[in-house]
Amino acid sequence: MKRRNPYIGLPDRQFWKNDPGIADPLAFDPVSEVPFKISRTDKVVTAGSCFAQHLAHGLVKSGFNHFVTETAHPLFEPSLATQFNYGAFSARYGNVYTTRQFLQLLQRAYGTFQPLASHWPKPGSPTRVVDPFRPQIQPDGFVSPEELAADRVQHFAAIRRAVGECDVMVFTLGLTECWEDTRDGAIYPLAPGVAGGTYDPDQVRFRNFDVAESLADLMEALTFVRARNPGVRLLLTVSPVPLNATFEDRHVFVATALSKAVLRVVADNAARSLPLCAYFPSYEIITSPQVRGRYFGPDCREVLAEGVAHVMRTFFAHFAKDAPPVVAEKQRPPVAASPADHRAEMERLIDVLCDEEAITNR
Repeated sequence: MKRRNPYIGLPDRQFWKNDPGIADPLAFDPVSEVPFKISRTDKVVTAGSCFAQHLAHGLVKSGFNHFVTETAHPLFEPSLATQFNYGAFSARYGNVYTTRQFLQLLQRAYGTFQPLASHWPKPGSPTRVVDPFRPQIQPDGFVSPEELAADRVQHFAAIRRAVGECDVMVFTLGLTECWEDTRDGAIYPLAPGVAGGTYDPDQVRFRNFDVAESLADLMEALTFVRARNPGVRLLLTVSPVPLNATFEDRHVFVATALSKAVLRVVADNAARSLPLCAYFPSYEIITSPQVRGRYFGPDCREVLAEGVAHVMRTFFAHFAKDAPPVVAEKQRPPVAASPADHRAEMERLIDVLCDEEAITNR
């Protein structure tokens, strides 16, 4: 039987007007078929931008195994361990914003790349130092370069264990803009001078990676992981959090649109190219017109708890091998008394390390 046109009989999900999220934002679910499932016993490693911490938190709350290989000393109080950013990611590497930074993190952990910059002076301290590659990971910095070097040894060992033993690796792509050391190409999450070090335009330069560069770095990084853990399942997401600032001479919203478009194309290409590699549309869930902006805070940048709950509810509905856990009620929470009160409550519920927040022009 011939059809009048090739679209006749296709699933409702392929037609905008048929999407249930238009009438009910909480029903918005842009996920189609997935190539694998995740059980509660699978070791799940997380890395990437600030939003990746929300995913890690959601896994823990729902009884899944967020595989943490770098833990605080047993004598640390839980609140102190949180201050020192233990458990935010699988290892204490802080925000990994670009695919080049992700690749170099792996190379540094396995000893195939040793940057020239080993430490930066901490602002306001004559002796303390910070790690150029995770400048805000340690409150008040490290006492000395030697303490930082010793911490880095165990940090790299934790990364190697995470890579070698994980069942699932989740990487959240966050940015395309970064700063590069002109001497050896080392990529920093923040420009020198923002949270440590000194800005020297003869020693660092601004980079904004395009699709080809970002894809090549991501593919090399994922291939690097697979070479050391052949059975690992890979899950890619794109952070919905807009840029806090841009060094490009244009509006930050335009820079954000470009950066997210590049990363979305890169994630899609990688997921299509590699076996057992999936893309999960957390970016689309938070930013889609169907949800009408309800998932961003008063600053139009912070992702609220209800948005994270929608992301995790959708994630578990498709990827959970066991019965999907209840993440949140499908109802809109009451509005706080004021934007200030609402923001304070959200910050209390979800406190994440975001290096980019340190960037300011004042």
